[in-house]
Amino acid sequence: MHTELLIHADWVLPVDTADSTLEHHSLCVDRGRISALMPRAEAEQQVEALRIVDLPGHALIPGLINAHTHAAMTLLRGLADDLPLMTWLHEHIWPAEGRWVDTEFVADGTRLAVLEMLRGGITCFNDMYFYPEVTARITAEAGMRALAGMIVVDFPTRYAQDADDYFRRGLELNQQYRDHPLVRTGFAPHSTYAVSEEPLARVRTLSDELEVQVHTHLHETRDEVVQSLRTHGERPLARLDRLGLLGPSLIAVHMTQLEDDEIARVAETGTHVIHCPESNMKLASGFCPVARLLDAGVNVALGTDGAASNNDLNLLAEMRTAALLAKGVAGSAAAVPAETALRMATLNGAKALGIDDETGSLELGKAADIVALDLRNPHTQPLYHACSQMVYAASSNQVSQVWIAGQQVIRDHEPVTLSAPAILEAAQGWRWRIDQ
Repeated sequence: MHTELLIHADWVLPVDTADSTLEHHSLCVDRGRISALMPRAEAEQQVEALRIVDLPGHALIPGLINAHTHAAMTLLRGLADDLPLMTWLHEHIWPAEGRWVDTEFVADGTRLAVLEMLRGGITCFNDMYFYPEVTARITAEAGMRALAGMIVVDFPTRYAQDADDYFRRGLELNQQYRDHPLVRTGFAPHSTYAVSEEPLARVRTLSDELEVQVHTHLHETRDEVVQSLRTHGERPLARLDRLGLLGPSLIAVHMTQLEDDEIARVAETGTHVIHCPESNMKLASGFCPVARLLDAGVNVALGTDGAASNNDLNLLAEMRTAALLAKGVAGSAAAVPAETALRMATLNGAKALGIDDETGSLELGKAADIVALDLRNPHTQPLYHACSQMVYAASSNQVSQVWIAGQQVIRDHEPVTLSAPAILEAAQGWRWRIDQ
């Protein structure tokens, strides 16, 4: 058997239906896809490879999927910490964005985000921000996957003047990337408090026509729900349901304020939920009832949110936090075991983005989006269970190799497709500009 790339590892966690942990296995990659997964002894006897990568002490996992980001907000990291959400947004973040966000800001901020995410094993992210065409371009240049959000808000910004302008620019983006192998598009109406009913109805119609996902903040805080009841006489989830937006195309982010009947409705409609535990805790937004959602059959994935409210884009840390927090909220140590946390960060994210036929697990025929973690560090030894050790003890600096569609983007901890010194220099320049 001939293959382009053969990777040997001590453990492979494919995120399959059995939550397998395969010891001393090897992956074959041809034309960007996984062509074989077999015991190492068989691979050494049967496979001839153009390139062999031997990774002793390493575990291979599918590329992590950050299902909710505002990538360019890395340049606002630490600008306004320790504030409640609405104060943080209205008095600090939105004014800073109004002054500084332009194509240069988004390009430099996205490069910084992509560098951080790739080094942390994230191979795909779902983004909501201004100038998504810039985010898409930078991401494609780095060889990374993304769902670039066609942003919609009611108010004018430097990016667009009114609803028609937001939709025009979004549809241009969709047309440009419709057949791109790595970058896809979806609608990104910010929230029910920032987008009125006419644009939301238009999002629903266009998302159906274009067959794209819809990505929105929903039930993030108690105040959001209270204000919706006062203004509209119904909860935000009910408004979206009335407009026909609940369903397999909807990616609902945060969802910290949910009643039993709402959980049942989310499950019934196939709506996806994105859990951002660290951002929610930092902004004191509340706790997503992850265990109850999973028990109801809801697809729950993980996101970091933006670096301005997290303050990092570390999905390995998010896995650990999600698993621990779910146990505390549910009052059960069995809630969200390590295998479930890993699935939330990989295959569940792919399902939410509508790309689970392409990525999210290490299975035959899927894209070779592969992450290797070195588990020989002191804090991941001794190793009894590879998945548990990865979720509860591993850190992002243990990511040593990353491939996306078979192309290596991180080699021996260093980026292949990006210039880290130039990116960090640009980020420091923005710090001096913004903090004058």
